[in-house]
Amino acid sequence: MDPTEQITFGTDGWRDTLTNFTDERVRIVAQAIADHITNGTIAIGYDARESSKAFADAVAEVVTNNGLDAYVSDRDCPTPVLAWSLSDRDFDGGVMITASHNPPEYNGIKFLPPAGAPALPAVTDSLTERLAEPKTVARSERGTVETAAFVPAYKEHAIDYVGAPSFDGMTIAYDAMHGSGRGVTDTLLADAGATVERLRTERDPTFGGTPPEPSADRLEALADRVQSGNAELGIANDGDADRIAIITPDRGYLDPNLYYAVLYDYLLESNSGPAIRTVSTTSLLDRIAHDHGEEVYETPVGFKWVADGMATHDALIGGEESGGYGLTTHLRNKDGVLLALLTVAAHAEQSIDERADAIVETYGGIHQDRLSVACPNDRKAAVIADVESVLPEEIAGVAVDSVGTDDGFKINLADGSWLLVRPSGTEPKMRVYAEGDSDERVDTLLSAGEELIEPLV
Repeated sequence: MDPTEQITFGTDGWRDTLTNFTDERVRIVAQAIADHITNGTIAIGYDARESSKAFADAVAEVVTNNGLDAYVSDRDCPTPVLAWSLSDRDFDGGVMITASHNPPEYNGIKFLPPAGAPALPAVTDSLTERLAEPKTVARSERGTVETAAFVPAYKEHAIDYVGAPSFDGMTIAYDAMHGSGRGVTDTLLADAGATVERLRTERDPTFGGTPPEPSADRLEALADRVQSGNAELGIANDGDADRIAIITPDRGYLDPNLYYAVLYDYLLESNSGPAIRTVSTTSLLDRIAHDHGEEVYETPVGFKWVADGMATHDALIGGEESGGYGLTTHLRNKDGVLLALLTVAAHAEQSIDERADAIVETYGGIHQDRLSVACPNDRKAAVIADVESVLPEEIAGVAVDSVGTDDGFKINLADGSWLLVRPSGTEPKMRVYAEGDSDERVDTLLSAGEELIEPLV
């Protein structure tokens, strides 16, 4: 079997189970990266998985054998730390070994261009075309490998960016989920004066036997710590700390859509600029932006598209409903570390619960959900192609106002609700999303979407 056939770059690099994600294939990807860059210096980071450091060393060996110099992180580090370090230290690119929030039996590799934003298809297509067995230049032309401490400069920048916040007297609970945010996010909060209650801040390559994904059902201990009164706010990161989740005393797990709205509204108190959101992220942001004379720009799902929109529109912020957010003047990539610091700074001025309550009272609440319809991968394109031919003039009793086709079909209705149908990028399924003014309305829309899609599959 051709080993390159198993290598596929998705929305954010190549991820797979360790059955397929092998040393041989990682070295093939590293060779493609070396051929793409051709000369210069590469920064290499890795997450807390058992296999990650060895894969990082394999990448370093391949790129230096091609004449590039490599700086390998001195510890497992958050993806945003590596991404920010690229421009800070003028690297010519970065490689991150991580499977993010996937289970421990997975790993992954992503290439980051010099600005630290996710690679766009033009770059990943270039890598795909260059997949090949590793090469070696003459010994005299080989590069060098050095160990680098990326975290200290990042932490100094983060404190300065947020404005040297003072959290004296505050108690914050932090859950690293055994991932790479440990010793970074928590120490940043402590350095700013907070008393930090630490959960799962020991390195465990198995992540305690569960995926390091900060969803509500995996943060029960953090929620207990906050809602018992032992901490006034809870913060969690995923495995590579590019995502963030918030626990508040009143709301518990804060809906990531509502968190994005709180964050954007807070930033608009002292800044200006548009927001970027994916097609599946709440339109509540649009109402906030309109009230401040700003715009919201919609992108396909995938933070690479959000990051591209952040640059195109000189946005203040970009984000998605899965818990990833970035600030354009800091890093056009997801960053759950700096956002933790910024969130506590906002909370210090007015509690996150009060901010969320004010947004709901002013702009309405968030009612959103999704379901999946089984669909073979080879049928996805045909299903999307057929949707247009069966689109009704109204859905669930409300007229269709407009239809967007940037990512599947997003059907905007006259009452402000919407229905989105798009293929899953990771599973043999079609995704159906909906947002409305009540949970009942969302359920009705999802049922209508399911009825629309099932006959096409």
